[in-house]
Amino acid sequence: MEFTTWDIARNLLLAAPLTLLLSAIAFAGGGLVGLLLLVVRIGPCKWASNCVMLYVELFQSTPLLLQLFLVYFGLPMLGIEVSAWVAASVCLTLYASAYLTDIWRGSVDAIPRGQWDGSASLGLHYISQLRLVILPQATRMAIPPTVGFLVQLVKSTALASILGYHELVRTAQILTNATFQPFLIFGLVALIYFAICYPLTSLSRDLERRLAQK
Repeated sequence: MEFTTWDIARNLLLAAPLTLLLSAIAFAGGGLVGLLLLVVRIGPCKWASNCVMLYVELFQSTPLLLQLFLVYFGLPMLGIEVSAWVAASVCLTLYASAYLTDIWRGSVDAIPRGQWDGSASLGLHYISQLRLVILPQATRMAIPPTVGFLVQLVKSTALASILGYHELVRTAQILTNATFQPFLIFGLVALIYFAICYPLTSLSRDLERRLAQK
């Protein structure tokens, strides 16, 4: 079968939403888990905080590809059969949660200690301190690095192709095997990633510049 450039581009564009979907699930799930871990990490319970710190260090100190393999091949050994889609979603969610927890913890640590002491003097308990005083200020500082991490997460979804999930890179591999045009195909993949990531990178820089001026 003869593949035209338009046929190749159309198949890649059809795969792009799967990359975006995986990125969105990992970012949303990682954000939710990361927020819960953040509350524990900066909380008064020392042993729970240390457990979260160990969790973060574990994901930051091991390759994402290895983590994908452990989830994809490890869960079936426990009697839990998972598809490539589920394994990639779970692993990237955990990966994102570890990094977002660390990013947000840095933003919270940047809040002057006086804000904690002042809110405590008003009789606010720990959760109210976070919700009403600390997190609103930390959120402002956390937005640029969080958007920057989202760019990294979108690019990291390419590793899901190793598991057989049909995102952009996996689709490109299949098309390359059928057409023997790797330069054209992966060049188009690079352009699609650029079209996805460049607006996010620009947004992150713009937010950082605006917040620095305030």
